[in-house]
Amino acid sequence: MESFDCLSALQIATGVAHGEFSAEEVARASLEAIDQRDGDVAAFLQVSYELALSAAKETDRRRAMGEPLGMLAGVPVAFKDNMNVVGTKTTCASRMLEQYESVFTATCVTRLLEAGATPVGKTNMDEFAFGSSTESSAFFCTHNPWDVSRVPGGSSGGSAAAVAAGEVTIALGSDTGGSIRQPASFCGVVGFKPTYGVVSRYGVVAFGSSLDQVGPFGRSVEDVALTMDALVQGGRDPLDSTSQEVEASFLAGLHESCAGMRVGVIPQLIEHKGLSEEVRAGMDVACVALQSQGVEIVEVELPNMAAAMAAYYVIGPCEAFSNLARFDGVRYGCLVPGCASLAEQTARSRAKGFGPEAKRRQMLGAYLLASGVYNTYYYPAQQVRTLITDDYRAAFKRCDAILLPSVPTVAWRFGEVVDPTRMYASDLFTISNNIAGNGGICVPIGLGETTGMPMAAQLQGPAFQDHKLLRIARTLECGVASMGCFEPGTVAPAFVHGGDESL
Repeated sequence: MESFDCLSALQIATGVAHGEFSAEEVARASLEAIDQRDGDVAAFLQVSYELALSAAKETDRRRAMGEPLGMLAGVPVAFKDNMNVVGTKTTCASRMLEQYESVFTATCVTRLLEAGATPVGKTNMDEFAFGSSTESSAFFCTHNPWDVSRVPGGSSGGSAAAVAAGEVTIALGSDTGGSIRQPASFCGVVGFKPTYGVVSRYGVVAFGSSLDQVGPFGRSVEDVALTMDALVQGGRDPLDSTSQEVEASFLAGLHESCAGMRVGVIPQLIEHKGLSEEVRAGMDVACVALQSQGVEIVEVELPNMAAAMAAYYVIGPCEAFSNLARFDGVRYGCLVPGCASLAEQTARSRAKGFGPEAKRRQMLGAYLLASGVYNTYYYPAQQVRTLITDDYRAAFKRCDAILLPSVPTVAWRFGEVVDPTRMYASDLFTISNNIAGNGGICVPIGLGETTGMPMAAQLQGPAFQDHKLLRIARTLECGVASMGCFEPGTVAPAFVHGGDESL
């Protein structure tokens, strides 16, 4: 068959439904691409050959019997390894869960499988999603497909890299402070964080329960919109108390004109001293691309955005400390035997199972929740959260979406950023979105003039207006393509067809 990495998710599903090729052919092509390419990229912690072929054969059987097919029929999909899938291990890229085998499947995974997707494996990540480069994985580092000497971003770096390398068409990640959008920017793919509550988190190992949200990676906005329709097709998930009913279709109306809509910009952020010249120039490209499609650019303000990072690094570690307290080696997880007491066993098991960044975040959370400290930090952080949320509401009265950089720079080289606080700064433009809970999407806008690495613009929209946000993102994508800056569906050049004529 023609290389599947040249096809969109919609083209694959349509081709399978029309009998142009089989789901099994696509699955084998994806698995072969992983075998050929992942030695350089290292996006996967586990490749599920049997699950993939079994699901693909079931799709082909359904078609042969004339049974209805799902909207993602035959589409190869990967899942971040904090999402439970029966038949796989769910390690969160940590020694703590190295041997843990999933006993149930996350709702977000179930919905894609019910839509006919082919599950090809679990992707690498920063340990328990603590990181911005996938370097804190306990097992190995994932490499950026555009330049394997550079990081893919994090914490969902494996998912972004797998899509960018053409190993899969779609991947799921989770975003607590930018963990979908930042790696999407680094790897030149589309990454979408829906409004908090739109996608069920049942079965996803929690980091920050008031911040986490599951979302898709794709090589085009259309692929992301199609995946979102599959993720919400079952309605509200009663297994997740934060899950909300979503009425609108993400794909319907995606290609309608956005002429006359308003997109806000924040001048002081575009001129931020931490922004590289490449990224600053890319933001100019994004503005021109939107204007070329009839979108009006207006100035808006988010007065308290500067406080978002401080609030996040109080709320996030506190919630991480609470969520990871369950990993003590008693029922599951790393266990150090031969201890004199349960307290010693728990302490030694946790010390052995968790890596440096996981320990750092939990220790910080423990301190911030301590008596005498809680009122000094945690309570004010929640007050800041309210202020930021109010700022967004005020800004969206003047515009339909806000345009921001995704990341201050392009992907850095391995070992270039070792200071944790500098690593945290890569989430400067994404964190406020998680604090407020509204939707955000990263769209590739071109390659840096100096580095040749992908850059992206970020669009943020009002809560539960994600269908409109995707429509504006599609307009930006079209404008960027018409300017010849970046074409939707692009695979990292070194991995196009993998140099293998059989794909």
